[in-house]
Amino acid sequence: MKTIIFNKVTGWVKVLPLYLFTLLPLNAQTVTTPYQPGVTSEGAVYFLPKTAIRITVQIEKTTYTPGDFCKYADRYLRLKDVSGEPSIAYRIIGIRQEAVSRADTNKRFAVKFDPKSVAANIALSDDGVLLAINATPKPAALEPPFKPAPRPEPVNPRQYMSEEILAAGSTAKMAELTAQDIYEIRESRNLLVRGQADNMPKDGAQLQLMLNQLDMQDRSLTSLFAGTTQKDTLEKSMTIVPNKESKQSLLFRFSKKLGLVDDDDLAGVPYYIMIADLHAVPVADPDEKKKQKQEDGVYVNVPGKMKASIYNADGVIVTNEFPAAQFGNVELLSGALFNKRYTTHLWLNPVSGAIDRLEADQPK
Repeated sequence: MKTIIFNKVTGWVKVLPLYLFTLLPLNAQTVTTPYQPGVTSEGAVYFLPKTAIRITVQIEKTTYTPGDFCKYADRYLRLKDVSGEPSIAYRIIGIRQEAVSRADTNKRFAVKFDPKSVAANIALSDDGVLLAINATPKPAALEPPFKPAPRPEPVNPRQYMSEEILAAGSTAKMAELTAQDIYEIRESRNLLVRGQADNMPKDGAQLQLMLNQLDMQDRSLTSLFAGTTQKDTLEKSMTIVPNKESKQSLLFRFSKKLGLVDDDDLAGVPYYIMIADLHAVPVADPDEKKKQKQEDGVYVNVPGKMKASIYNADGVIVTNEFPAAQFGNVELLSGALFNKRYTTHLWLNPVSGAIDRLEADQPK
């Protein structure tokens, strides 16, 4: 965010990067007019925003690794349909939408000050969008960044193999002896649960510790037959800027074997987005627009509303409504609000450019 502060003696304390443009004549009030982007020592140029949509796709990636004894899984542990080939699979577990701001370069305005004006403190975003006048802007509320859960440390099943298993002369014999150990572990667990073990623990905490250790050994040795499955959660984000209604715009393609793929890759199933203008704001009168251009003041957005729906061949997945600056109008706040009688504080919505708050200090 960049803040531009006008000082009557020294000029601007901090300004945006300089662009070349022609100066406007100095009037007695704050003046705004469509203009080329830039800053002078007497004023600034700002943009109003348009509303973009950030789509975040949450994907679960499942990686299967076969165990060393996978071909003996049915013979010794009665595990059916255990694959001997590694595989990777993807599935979408969530899609969300959120409104974000983008500078609308078609809505650029110049504002300058004279000593009779107190509209002297303008806050702009990094891309030049007007956020506040004589006030500290509030940050846009966005979803916190995604942080994947830490992976558990992998357990090496060979650390639970007995000396007899490790000394076996063939894989088939190792598999047979490992299966016998698995059944013995399960039998020991059952005896503990029933209270029939020869050496029962003294308290519940010790019992739970022993059961946890047996479960870990069981899972680890069984993975040599059933294989291991690891799940990771990924997030991919994309941003679109709707400028008009659309019934079917390709958003992305998704494959269960490859994840997100290129838009022209037919291996992926297409996902579309539909944008509908809800016509929440009446169409502006052209004569009123001409009248505004002849007046002094600060331009703000009067946003409309849009409905964004993401869908595929199976139906609609998510639908949201957002304020949409590009489906609304522009309104002029009179320059009289920023005269010397009182200080006006203006906060604009960082996403839609609408007035969030407007207040004025009482004259002293």
